[in-house]
Amino acid sequence: MKKILMILFCGMLLLPTLVFAEQDVTPNAKSAILIEASTGKVLYEKNKQERVAIASLTKMMSQIIILEQIEEGKINWDDIVTTSSNAAGYGGTQIYLQPGEKMTVEDMFKGVSMASANDAVVALAEYVAGSEDAFVKMMMEKANELGLKNTNFVNPTGLDEEGHYSTAEDLGIIARELVNNHPKILEFSSLYEDYLRENTENKFWLVNTNKLVRFYEGADGLKTGFTDAAKYCMTVTAKRNNMRLIAIVLGEEVSKVRNAETTALLDYGFQSYQAHQIKEKGIVIDKIQLERSNKKEIDLLLKDDVQILEQIGTGNKEYQEKVVLNSYTLPIKKGDTLGRLQVYDGDQLVGEYDLIASEDAKKQTLLSYFSDNLKKIIVGM
Repeated sequence: MKKILMILFCGMLLLPTLVFAEQDVTPNAKSAILIEASTGKVLYEKNKQERVAIASLTKMMSQIIILEQIEEGKINWDDIVTTSSNAAGYGGTQIYLQPGEKMTVEDMFKGVSMASANDAVVALAEYVAGSEDAFVKMMMEKANELGLKNTNFVNPTGLDEEGHYSTAEDLGIIARELVNNHPKILEFSSLYEDYLRENTENKFWLVNTNKLVRFYEGADGLKTGFTDAAKYCMTVTAKRNNMRLIAIVLGEEVSKVRNAETTALLDYGFQSYQAHQIKEKGIVIDKIQLERSNKKEIDLLLKDDVQILEQIGTGNKEYQEKVVLNSYTLPIKKGDTLGRLQVYDGDQLVGEYDLIASEDAKKQTLLSYFSDNLKKIIVGM
């Protein structure tokens, strides 16, 4: 009998972790969510729409705004930012900027990403927008653009302030925007230690507040936070076997428990799901015919890899595909989104992927139009 019980016990230990998700994986968190980054599929949720204080997880939106400014050429990594008295006077976590101190955008961004520095993010906010209030307005404009319904920012730092809140669901959208569309962030958030003011007497050692980037396989970001109102919060992203997960826990009373429950979320995701790539980005999916254009047709290319999220152990599946075209007008620029590839598992839509123009196409000139028609008439005769 003892032998039978031991066999049953060992068998239970080997059960798929999928059973784990039916329980509360994050019992101590006020709210939580686990997302697969490429598809946005929610693999686990707990009170995902509850509005709560979010501490420095706020800085993920600040980072999006700063990275967009750099990508658009409005500011540069090697620009010199002069620290204002307002920025230097911020409390909480900081890199101890002094009023009038000069530092590059890159070093300040490093301070924000690794040390969650309030003084650095405010200095960058003022540099980008002219004032902290103007920067917060940009944050809210981006929140509206992303369709966030339960988020309101009052400052770029996440320090406790009335009316400053978000949800696990909205933070998941922000984190996806950051890692999918601004992957440069991972070069900073994945560093465990580095230095600022390295060749000065005030050399400053940076240690990442996110310990999982050192101790969890595949972790390379993203943001931690703590305030009295928010308690311990964390957004962690990790990539294994071509699948990236984003785990978020909010309102934890103890930092070690926060780390443990975030780890449990990631473990559940990686042990229960896999990403199946069925098409590579850049391949031709379809063509569109153009009228009164300098091009008769142009190819539609996949903007991103087509990855389908599958539960481990479900076996190989066959998927159906459908091309849906957008309305468009000439001129068309290379890279413009002209449609979507929809992927179905039976009747269920399991993924949509942008189709982009392979080249430029512009309106045909009047002379070219008449020349083409004349050729048609001659050929017809």
